[in-house]
Amino acid sequence: MLTKLCLSLVSATSLIHAAAVGDPAASSFAGATASAVYPPPGASYGAEASYFPPASVVGYPGPTPTGDEAAAIETAPATSLMESVYPLTDPVPAGGETPDFEVIKYWGNLSPWYSVPAGAHGLPYASPQIPSGCSINQAHLLHRHGARYPTSGSGPANFAAKLHSVATTSGFKASGPLAFLATWEYRLGAEILTPFGREQMYDLGVGFRVKYGELLKGFTQLPVFRTTSEDRMINSALNFAAGFFGAQTFQEDYYQSIIIEEGGYNNTLAPSNACPTNNGPVGGIASTYENDWIAIYLTPALTRLSPYLPGVNLTVSDVYSMQQACAYETVALGFSEFCGLFTQAEWEGFEYSNGSDVSFWYNNGPGNPTSAAMGLGWVSELVARLTQTQPTEAFAETNATLNSNPATFPVNQPIYVDATHDTVISAILTTMNMTSFLRTGPLPTDHIPYDNSYIVSQISPFGSNLVGQVLSCPASNVSTHIRWILNDAVLPLTGIQGCPEDPNGLCALSTFISAYKQRIAEVDYNFDCYANYTVPVPDTIVTGQFPAALRNGTV
Repeated sequence: MLTKLCLSLVSATSLIHAAAVGDPAASSFAGATASAVYPPPGASYGAEASYFPPASVVGYPGPTPTGDEAAAIETAPATSLMESVYPLTDPVPAGGETPDFEVIKYWGNLSPWYSVPAGAHGLPYASPQIPSGCSINQAHLLHRHGARYPTSGSGPANFAAKLHSVATTSGFKASGPLAFLATWEYRLGAEILTPFGREQMYDLGVGFRVKYGELLKGFTQLPVFRTTSEDRMINSALNFAAGFFGAQTFQEDYYQSIIIEEGGYNNTLAPSNACPTNNGPVGGIASTYENDWIAIYLTPALTRLSPYLPGVNLTVSDVYSMQQACAYETVALGFSEFCGLFTQAEWEGFEYSNGSDVSFWYNNGPGNPTSAAMGLGWVSELVARLTQTQPTEAFAETNATLNSNPATFPVNQPIYVDATHDTVISAILTTMNMTSFLRTGPLPTDHIPYDNSYIVSQISPFGSNLVGQVLSCPASNVSTHIRWILNDAVLPLTGIQGCPEDPNGLCALSTFISAYKQRIAEVDYNFDCYANYTVPVPDTIVTGQFPAALRNGTV
């Protein structure tokens, strides 16, 4: 039997070699970058616009009576769940998948947001619907931008450049599952929203209006929503507003505050620019942990795929970039050949690696000593909104110029909407001391822990949304309680001092505010963001703060 097995392996290897020898050389444009420009060069909207007057000029709109505002979060018997990724094609892994496994939910921060199961954080019977007997008075929405192209200098772009360099010099051949690489082009842009990302934001706006529209009746002035100056952030905010208010009038239905996202500017929605320590080695401490894990889970894939690409010195890093390319191509182009190259186990490994659980835990979550400081500014703004107290002084990453002005930072709105980044959401959750995420931490780097409690596709995916519901229990006009819902899963607030265990995740509002004032005082922003220190190895931090016991000699 052993002899037959060895002969079979030799035969299989020979077939792969023979196929590679017989395959034609890859095209010289393999790995080249392709892009399209729209509107067409030379086309101008103004040139013939006079032939196409707007609806306000055409007139004849037909009947236009409006209905009442929706309040589905309070009136519907159950929550409408986010389960669709239309128009994306749901990938199938190599070798098949177990029931209920979906590749697209294992891309970490590159997954589209989906409704997280009710019991994910330990509250199996809690629903986003307002608890019986309560009413809602205010909603705080913090959301991530929609799906985007890779950031500049990303792994997929580097892999494409490597492939194209070989294709235009020594050449290579591609066969079997990698045959498509012979004519594959890199068709991704950088940084900005994809069409699917725009759809996510529009749908999020529609959904929020259907759930919380009734709260608009509490406004006496137009709302102020906030975002940052990056292109994908502005377009995320505008698409959300178009969905929330309606495409024809949204730009006149609210004010959009755009906070500069650049070094030298304070911005709680992009706080890293104000935290030098986070921009140095401390902000990237996950690299070693990520690389250790990637080598463990992807080496079998490297061994399996390398024979199909003779002429290219394939590395584990390249194979990892292929996994990233699967995610990015799917949310940009609707489908990717890369997705079917990897097994279910390898996608589970990807979820746990870079840009995912290990990366976020140690770079942007409980395991990084700057995380609590990074979320401090937004948490202080939350307290200001809850207490209707206008901030007057600079604090942490807050923008004192904007926050001290009631016009640009109102503190009496029934609805607040802030658009931010994935890393900021994970940092803010650390500052808020949401301890349900800590159960399996610090995360190991040699295996995936059973029943892992820190899953980034459930924390900071594309379109991630964190909602704070300020409630009256029993129903009245006086706010008495608060709770938080992350991607449709209610979070327990037992990590917040004084908040009890509650099946619906409720905490008395006065207790919550008092605890957060104390939490703000506990986080030493100046030390964690400006001190010169080295993160302990192994990194056992779980609070997002540098351990007080290790401070001697660190400055």
